[in-house]
Amino acid sequence: MSQQKSTSRYPTFTRTALAPGLLAAICLLAAVAVIGTGWFTILQFAIAILALIVCVFAWQANQWWWLIGLVPVAVVWNPVWPLSFDPPVWYALHLAAAIVFVAAGLFIKVPVSTKK
Repeated sequence: MSQQKSTSRYPTFTRTALAPGLLAAICLLAAVAVIGTGWFTILQFAIAILALIVCVFAWQANQWWWLIGLVPVAVVWNPVWPLSFDPPVWYALHLAAAIVFVAAGLFIKVPVSTKK
């Protein structure tokens, strides 16, 4: 007699942080080309906002440890009180933050509610 697992064809989780994480990584890599211009300020807004959005998804998934990497990104790229670094430091920070965003997007899983 064969035994079948009772599994639903619907997923039990969603990767809600994937789209904003990838978009933030793209913004970070694009911002490297415009450091020191007005476009950099616009991208700082986008990066800081996307960091906070991914923070909300991490909180919803009860994976608060992602806040350790995402909150500093929101602070460093905050255009209201900008921090100034030399370009080589910015390059390294942009790459590190892009890695954090992609990893967070891939690993943050928000459980799907089964209530209907």
